[in-house]
Amino acid sequence: MQAKIHPGATFKDNLRQLPPIDDVERIDLMDQASAVVASIENQPGKQGSLAVYQYLKLAFGTLNAEAAEHGLAVFAEHTADAKSRPGAHPNVDRLLEIAAGGAPLTIGIVAASR
Repeated sequence: MQAKIHPGATFKDNLRQLPPIDDVERIDLMDQASAVVASIENQPGKQGSLAVYQYLKLAFGTLNAEAAEHGLAVFAEHTADAKSRPGAHPNVDRLLEIAAGGAPLTIGIVAASR
């Protein structure tokens, strides 16, 4: 299990505390029936979310309400922006939904092929 970080006020600072994502191709999020409901690719513009979701898998094992609340703290200023602009940050929106009582998801880490 990954030790939990103590999120600070900015996403940039929180990212520095997370494990590297160099060996991750993507994260798959699966529902209770093991169907993939979303994927986060390791590509520019999504790497911050990829790092957060990988960290949540390593620290919590599953994406439940507790993990979602912690993830929202890690996203820092992006959480407030997501609350004021629904749809602008879909990976934060997902955490808001789960933290509010939505169904938990399984996080699958797909390793990059070498």
